[in-house]
Amino acid sequence: MDSPASRPETVSRRPYQSARRQEQARRTRARILSAATQQFLATGYAGTTVKAVAAAAGVSVPTVEAGFGTKARLLKAAIDVATAGDDTPVAMLDRAWAVRAQACADAGGFVAEFAAALTTSARRAAGLVLAALDAARLDEEIGAVAAQMAAQREVMAAWLVDGLARRGSLRDGLDRAEATDTVWLLMDPAVFTRLTGSRGWPPGRFQAWFADCVLRLLRPG
Repeated sequence: MDSPASRPETVSRRPYQSARRQEQARRTRARILSAATQQFLATGYAGTTVKAVAAAAGVSVPTVEAGFGTKARLLKAAIDVATAGDDTPVAMLDRAWAVRAQACADAGGFVAEFAAALTTSARRAAGLVLAALDAARLDEEIGAVAAQMAAQREVMAAWLVDGLARRGSLRDGLDRAEATDTVWLLMDPAVFTRLTGSRGWPPGRFQAWFADCVLRLLRPG
């Protein structure tokens, strides 16, 4: 007698069932991240609870904990998705905008592509990053997340500086370290949120301002 595993109808059904479970898991993860993003932005890191996120997402607390572990890891996942715009495991500097930027022969076009990507990302992620930075001194685990965010910003800033240097010299007296620090500061999410929030700038104005600042401060006059 054939075993159940060897029956054609059973074998053919498994890939479909597996794909359906994967899609359900993907949708559940997306709901949790969406709920977590709203909670972190509304109440900050300290005010957000896993229980509240689970309730908003329509899942159980164990489901959230199984998928993300701790609240700090949940915030880190929310930041990663907001920064990139999706949950695909592709590094920021391997994405299409970076390819377009690298293809620009002139400094202006290169910086413009970077500024556009930064602004798009900041619109989604700046508030979440600030939530992590605000809680960094109160929670060791979220402090590690905040430190990682700052380090990643330094990598991005250095990438921009090196790309500018390859497209012409930097301003006289400006070394790579200071140029990187300058861009790192301009990229601070607090700068974006204060200009587009407190000062009422449209995101497009920030984008143009960032590109102009980089070229004026780093390039020869």
